[in-house]
Amino acid sequence: MQFETIPHPAPTSDAAREAAVADPGFGTVFTDHMVTIDYDEEKGGWHSAQIGPRQPIPLDPASSVLHYAQEIFEGMKAFPHADGGLAMFRPRANAERFNASARRMAMPELPEDLFLEAVRLAVKTDAKWMPNVDGGSLYIRPFMFASEAFLGVRPATQYKFVVIICSSGSYFKGGVNPVKIWVSQNHVRAAIGGTGAAKTGGNYAASLVPQAEAIEKGCDQVVFLDAAEHKWVEELGGMNLFFVRRDGSVITPPLTGTILPGITRDSLIEMLREEGLTLREEPYSIDQWREEAESGELLETLACGTAAVVTPVGTVASPDGEFTIGTGGIGQMAMKMREKLVGLQHGRIADKHDWVMRL
Repeated sequence: MQFETIPHPAPTSDAAREAAVADPGFGTVFTDHMVTIDYDEEKGGWHSAQIGPRQPIPLDPASSVLHYAQEIFEGMKAFPHADGGLAMFRPRANAERFNASARRMAMPELPEDLFLEAVRLAVKTDAKWMPNVDGGSLYIRPFMFASEAFLGVRPATQYKFVVIICSSGSYFKGGVNPVKIWVSQNHVRAAIGGTGAAKTGGNYAASLVPQAEAIEKGCDQVVFLDAAEHKWVEELGGMNLFFVRRDGSVITPPLTGTILPGITRDSLIEMLREEGLTLREEPYSIDQWREEAESGELLETLACGTAAVVTPVGTVASPDGEFTIGTGGIGQMAMKMREKLVGLQHGRIADKHDWVMRL
């Protein structure tokens, strides 16, 4: 499919762009362009691929996404390399997960090569927005939503795929520090048979009230327990978890359909095994978490995701009190895995997995 280029009538000036990316934070400094591709069942599928100015998207008030929430997205990054080039980390895994989400939400799949071409084109077009800050990257947000105007509970027949980009610094203010998390008592993220394994906006909407509760309690993030027994640890609002134990084993909750299959999670599983650790995907209860932390059997808890990379969990709080992981600081394994992963992404460490795609 050929992409039509729509010239930008008023691109951001060099001075304004440099000021914006000097301290971009996360998720608020957007680049000039976006990619769009339309889908229409009656027209035979995907068509009208374009790259043009980032601008508002006109929507009919009856657009299906506004009423029935057919929407999915991905989160991925482009990284600077020392030779001046850019690279993405495991983008085909994002394309595969995007289509898995589409299938669960009764949406059309986007050919993986078309997904990758759309992302590459967006990044190349706005490469000048790469921030020159420690850990800086271009955060890429491909998403798709139902655009057909109708009121009725059925899958839409028209969709729009879009790629936007923002300049990104550190996900957490203050850089890499141990986070304090709140155990949600009255809310769950997902249930067996639900949409927990799909990267769809509704899952994140459901996390906002408990996340606000966590912040009110002085915590950075919320951790969810399972919906059936309310005892098994699942994931944070936007990150997967790993439990590093004194006996050389690492446990991460299994993918049973309620947990998002994180790409960083999958990468860490392989990297931890390369360190000689025994990695097990098995249930881990909140009681076990507390008991092993208090006994010293648990050395570290790692939270991971595209935005936050690898972040140590220092303290876990709930109405039953708090407990500390290890010393409450940044553990050796957290820093080692973070440095290794960031090194791979930025081209400072040899990529023997073929995970890095140069642009």
